[in-house]
Amino acid sequence: MADLNLPILDLSQLDAGADAAARFRADLRDATHRVGFFYLTGTGVSPELEDRLHRAARDFFALPESDKLAIENVKSPHFRGYTRIGGERTQGKVDWREQIDIGPERDAVADSDAPDFARLIGPNLWPDAQPELREVVSEWHDHLSGVARKLLRAWAVALGAPESYFDEHFGEPSTLIKIVRYPGKEDPTPQQGVGAHKDSGVLTLLWVEPGKGGLQVERDGEWVDAPPVPGAFVVNIGELLEYATGGYLIATKHRVISPRYPDDRISVPFFFNPALDKRLPLIELPAELAAEARGVTQDPANPIHALYGENALKSRLRAHPDVAEIWHADLVAARAATSATP
Repeated sequence: MADLNLPILDLSQLDAGADAAARFRADLRDATHRVGFFYLTGTGVSPELEDRLHRAARDFFALPESDKLAIENVKSPHFRGYTRIGGERTQGKVDWREQIDIGPERDAVADSDAPDFARLIGPNLWPDAQPELREVVSEWHDHLSGVARKLLRAWAVALGAPESYFDEHFGEPSTLIKIVRYPGKEDPTPQQGVGAHKDSGVLTLLWVEPGKGGLQVERDGEWVDAPPVPGAFVVNIGELLEYATGGYLIATKHRVISPRYPDDRISVPFFFNPALDKRLPLIELPAELAAEARGVTQDPANPIHALYGENALKSRLRAHPDVAEIWHADLVAARAATSATP
C-alpha cells in the first residue's frame, strides 16, 4: 500500500473508541484539506454484495442493444436510464463510456411554477429484461447512504460544527448511482473515458472493478493514478463541500483513461447530496482552520451555486445535451441568452 497516491482511512475506527474516532476525524479532515480524495475501508459492504452488484452490471451491459435502448435516457426528461457510448460529454468533449443513471424513485413534478431544477425529479427507467437490477441497486443505495451519513457526521465534528450539521441542512438527500462500463480503445494515445472534472455536489463513493485502473487524480498540477484497493471505496468531495468550508476542504479534478482493447472496466459511483431545494450554509470554522481556508475556486465557466438543485441541473444540461435539447430547450435557450448578455 506504500506506493498508493491517496490516503487510506478505515471507517470502522469511528466505532473503536473515543481515541480511534478522534484520529479518524483528524485524518479525514487532513485528507480532504490536502487532497480531496482518499480510499475508505471498513464500510461494512460485504464481498457478496459487491459480487452481486458487479454481476448485475455485467449482465446489464451484456443485454441486446435493443433492450438497453428501450430505456435510453433521451426518453427521460429526468436524465435517467441508459446512455449509449459517446452519449455524454465532459468539458464539451465526448466521454467514451456507456452507463445507466439511477436516482431517487419519485413521481414527476407537474407544477408549472416549480423551480427549473424540479425537472430532475421523476421515475427511473428499469430494464424489463433484467428485473434483478432494481433489487441489488436498492440494497447498494441503502447501505452506501448509511456510509455517507456516517462520514458527514464525522466531517461536521472535525470542522468544529455539531455532529448533526449536515443532517439538519440536507433535507431528503439527492442521490445518484451511475453503473458505468468503459470499453477498450485501440488507440495508442490516452483516450477520454471521462474528462477532467470536479463533482458538483458534496460526496462521492466510487466502487471500481477489482484490478482495473484508469482513474487519475490531479495532485500538485500532475495526474497520479488511483488504482482500486480491494475492499475499499475511492471517496472524493465535490464543489459544494468546498463551498461550505470556504475552500478549507478542496474539490479535486479527476478523470478516467479508457482501457486498452480488448479490456474494459466497470465502475459504480454513488453521489450523495442535499435535497435539490436546500442551500448548504457556510460552516463557521474554528480560527485555526479558518486561517488555512483558501477561498472557493473561482471559474467563470463553472459557477458554484449554494442551492444544490442549480448545481445539479447545470451539470446535467451540460453532460447530456441531447436530453436537454429534446426536453429542456427552453432552459438551454435561457442560459445561452444569459451567458451572451454583456
